[in-house]
Amino acid sequence: MSTEEDAKWLQWVTHQFETIAEKDREINLQQFKTALNVKEAILFAERFFTLFDSDGSGTITLQELLEALTLLIHGNPMDKLKFLFQVYDVDGCRYRVGPSTRPHSAASPLGTGSGSIDADELRTVLRSCMRESAISLPDEKLDQLTLALFESADKDCNGAITFDELRDELQRFPGVMENLTIRCGSASRVGTARVQVPLQLRRLALTWAYWHNHRSHLLCLAAFAGLHLLLFALAASEHRARGASVMVAKGCGQCLNLDGSFIAVLMLRRCLTWLRATWLAQVLPLDQNIQFHQFVGYVVIVLSLVHTVAHIVNFALQAQAEASPFQFWELLLTTRPGIGWIHGLASPTGVALLLLLLLMFACSSSCIRRSGHFEVFYWTHLSYLPMWILLILHGPNFWKWLLVPGTLFFLEKIIGLAVSRMAALCIVEVNLLPSKVTHLLIKRPPLFHYRPGDYLYLNIPTIARYEWHPFTISSAPEQKDTIWLHIRSEGQWTNRLYESFKTSCPMDCDPKPLSRSLKMRRSQRRPEVSEKSSENHLFCNIKCYIDGPYGTPTRRIFASEHAVLIGAGIGITPFASILQSIMYRHQKRKNICPSCQHSWMDSAQDEDMKLHKVDFMWINRDQRSFEWFVSLLTKLEMDQAEISQEGPFLELHMYMTSALGKNDMKAIGLQMALDLLAKKEKKDSITGLQTRTQPGRPDWNKVFQKVAAEKKGKVQVFFCGSPALAKVLKGHCEQFGFKFFQENF
Repeated sequence: MSTEEDAKWLQWVTHQFETIAEKDREINLQQFKTALNVKEAILFAERFFTLFDSDGSGTITLQELLEALTLLIHGNPMDKLKFLFQVYDVDGCRYRVGPSTRPHSAASPLGTGSGSIDADELRTVLRSCMRESAISLPDEKLDQLTLALFESADKDCNGAITFDELRDELQRFPGVMENLTIRCGSASRVGTARVQVPLQLRRLALTWAYWHNHRSHLLCLAAFAGLHLLLFALAASEHRARGASVMVAKGCGQCLNLDGSFIAVLMLRRCLTWLRATWLAQVLPLDQNIQFHQFVGYVVIVLSLVHTVAHIVNFALQAQAEASPFQFWELLLTTRPGIGWIHGLASPTGVALLLLLLLMFACSSSCIRRSGHFEVFYWTHLSYLPMWILLILHGPNFWKWLLVPGTLFFLEKIIGLAVSRMAALCIVEVNLLPSKVTHLLIKRPPLFHYRPGDYLYLNIPTIARYEWHPFTISSAPEQKDTIWLHIRSEGQWTNRLYESFKTSCPMDCDPKPLSRSLKMRRSQRRPEVSEKSSENHLFCNIKCYIDGPYGTPTRRIFASEHAVLIGAGIGITPFASILQSIMYRHQKRKNICPSCQHSWMDSAQDEDMKLHKVDFMWINRDQRSFEWFVSLLTKLEMDQAEISQEGPFLELHMYMTSALGKNDMKAIGLQMALDLLAKKEKKDSITGLQTRTQPGRPDWNKVFQKVAAEKKGKVQVFFCGSPALAKVLKGHCEQFGFKFFQENF
């Protein structure tokens, strides 16, 4: 941790102390737990409190707390190690941290307690470490972890770990002793990291790397702005004789003719999917169509307000004129003045358009869409139909601007409706996974052809008759029988979907044991075997409709040389499809000698696959989320040795953000034990994979440095997850000159 972060954390601790401490400016054990937000690691809270209480009064003053924490943060490695030993020596007598009893004092530095850590103490500490890191393992696994760490540290095999033995064991892990720290509660360092990224992006705004990553986007924005200036100037110059207010109104109106039709072009999903397969995908920012759609929406709002204000000013000036036969409100709200090309409808249609636009804008905000009220966004967004009708009535030239994009838009809608409603499909299997994720297996239509990473729109009439929602396809195109969807319950529709299967499963089945048996059966089969129904499955025969498939940025993965795939949480779904497809393609290259059963791989790859290396990183908050695709990842690891003989073609990297890292005193013992047991059993205790699950968040600087050092070709980073993490990754990609692509809906 940096000095600045440490200082902020100490400020946070001071604030917590002052908020909770009473008039005597001291806190007891319970208040200490509250001040540092300690919920699970009660053992650590009690041990820290005992060691911080330098005078043995049963309470801690702010001075005692800050002196102890400052010593542990800025002290030398030996200070920290001695404190760690006392925490682990649960039955040892109190060893206080403070100015009067410095840990490195010559007089009995380790106190007069037992002075050693036995197996029971170590097991107790490791259990607390697991609770602090939100890791749940059976008692048998806890015993194995305890034994692995104890046998490794107890060099003389006398049944106890001494201070010297603990020091020697820690020295086997480079950098751990020097960086040992203590963190309780939630400091402000997450907020600090979020603030630093935009500043970093601003510093990089004019660099070559930034231009390389955003050149198509910036060129389109420049063309968009230039076209608006040209249209505004031409329209304003035509009406310069009628005054400034009319010039502004007509200039904005001409720009709105363009935007009102162009905003539909950005949502032509079938056309955009087709364009991704052409050379235009290298020129146009097709991946940012949703962001550009939102941007054009903001421009429409601003231009509409300016257009309205300019007309109001003009009407006010006309009403004040002595020769005017109309009052202000008549000019603004009625057809009597005859303003407009159809029965004087310009003014009333203009008011209706503005009100409808403001309603659509308000209901499109993220607080509406992401707070369980997606239906409000969905239905108000359908008001584009009455808006186009009102615009045709409002402006004499709008229909000319809308003719081509509107025709394409309605053709897409008609084709999509015809294709999706041509035949109802069946959801043949359902699997309820941890963290309220619903795994659907849908019978695949014969003519449904898609590419890895594509998405579709799903409609289930029993959940909501008229609603269509986009979901990434998580199965590989080579899987002919079914389409897989993994749907996380975050909104009203997805929650209804999950609850409908949880509370009223077909055949009165209990989904929990069925999901376990289903996962066990899948983990024992090869992925090329299709998922067939059996009496152990959660059967369904629910009617649904799909519309798609539609392309995403991940289509470029196979044309990359070194692809880095980063999925956060359920963001793994597009990469699950891609990884399966990669595995299928490599299995096609596999040959087996009928005589000796020797296997080898053909050197020739698919024409559309240029991959030399794939790094896949999956970041999850909790342990159970890894269960979603653990069987697939296990199979990928099993086939890894056959894929490449010049080093691993595919590398997996698992991260669990709720777990504390090796540098934290509340987790170092557990992480050391997990490392030792993983080396012994050749598999990770958390996921069961050969790949070790890393605690905490990735250090992106180190990750990208390692990727750059491998020199496997041009690096392209593909991400699916939260927008906040996307900003962080984009900033790092610009530093290293990597191309960055983000999955968007």
